[in-house]
Amino acid sequence: MSAESEVDHPGEAALPGTLPEALRAELIEFRRDLHMHPELGNQEFRTTAAIKARLEKAGLKPRVLAIGTGLICDIGEWDGKRPMLALRADIDGLPIPDTKSDCPYRSTVPDRAHACGHDVHTAVVLGAGLVLAELHKRGELPRPVRLLFQPAEEVLPGGAADVVECGVLEGVGQMLAVHCDPKVDAGKIGLRQGAITSACDRLEIALDGPGGHTARPHLTTDLVTAAARVVTDVPALVARRTDARSGLAVTWGRIESGHAPNVIPQHAELSGTVRCLDLDTWRQAPDLVVAAIDEVANLHRAKSEINYIRGVPPVVNDPASTELMREAMTARRGADSVESTEQSLGGEDFSWYLEHVPGAMARLGVRVPGDRVGRDLHQGDFDVDESAIAVGVELFTAAAILDAAV
Repeated sequence: MSAESEVDHPGEAALPGTLPEALRAELIEFRRDLHMHPELGNQEFRTTAAIKARLEKAGLKPRVLAIGTGLICDIGEWDGKRPMLALRADIDGLPIPDTKSDCPYRSTVPDRAHACGHDVHTAVVLGAGLVLAELHKRGELPRPVRLLFQPAEEVLPGGAADVVECGVLEGVGQMLAVHCDPKVDAGKIGLRQGAITSACDRLEIALDGPGGHTARPHLTTDLVTAAARVVTDVPALVARRTDARSGLAVTWGRIESGHAPNVIPQHAELSGTVRCLDLDTWRQAPDLVVAAIDEVANLHRAKSEINYIRGVPPVVNDPASTELMREAMTARRGADSVESTEQSLGGEDFSWYLEHVPGAMARLGVRVPGDRVGRDLHQGDFDVDESAIAVGVELFTAAAILDAAV
């Protein structure tokens, strides 16, 4: 979509690290190339190669992660003293078709799309790295910065957990990220101290019974009824056993059982998600949810097999890191460019990094100003106002400069 129009950016003249027009245009083209070639989690070989080639062209030394995709690249050398600031982007796409019409950069890969904005996140961190590398050459970047391009964010429990195991946090003392938000106008960011996303786990349940004839349900396990009661009663039980402020919610996405109208089946399957707003409650959630499922299944004489798949904890923004991004955005575009944002019920594996180092995630506005229809995340027609790329780059470069000066 449209590149950035001419606007006044308060503070730009006083703060180095703005985005040259030629690089602005290049990053839009880079994002469009990624958008046309989305790759699923842990399969991002082309994406990784493209990022690596561009960083090497700038004279940098990116290192592909041991897991095979994704990479890190340091701007400057860490001296082993003051920890580095890390800037993170996720690089994977989604297994859904791109349904945009009349779009020259729509996905060329069947049933694959960058429908969550990871192509934008990647262009932002790449652009920030290229700008910061120029500052470093001029001796204007006192503190080294690490770029992290992470695979498999969309794959539970998130590629971040594997990336941490690769040792990417060695020497890192703080980490920043952005996530596209189609509810926020391009040119702005949304910030929130504390939890900005929610925990998200996955449930897979199998119910079994002897089966029988629908004329004689009293002689067997009425498995369809048992499954229906799990669907309705488990969320209600869980809600009554936790503080309502924790927002613990069990929501079903699939239920499947039976083949004939007069046969009580022997097997039923259910799957769904468990989400909550609160970190402490998330840690208790598996025991609470499994106990509720077992109770309801036993009441209806159904044998239950439960696979509770741990996902991600909430992203909890560190106050100091959140304030750094507020100061950086204000320096670039004025105080009106920052707005408060609500905690989302979506999950984000950036949370795994924040289990180890402080940091914060901002919501990067990607809505065309004035557009009140919008295109939501994880939908096939998702797209962005590409001026958001420059906003993200200059947010990160300002944060790196301001943080280095502390």
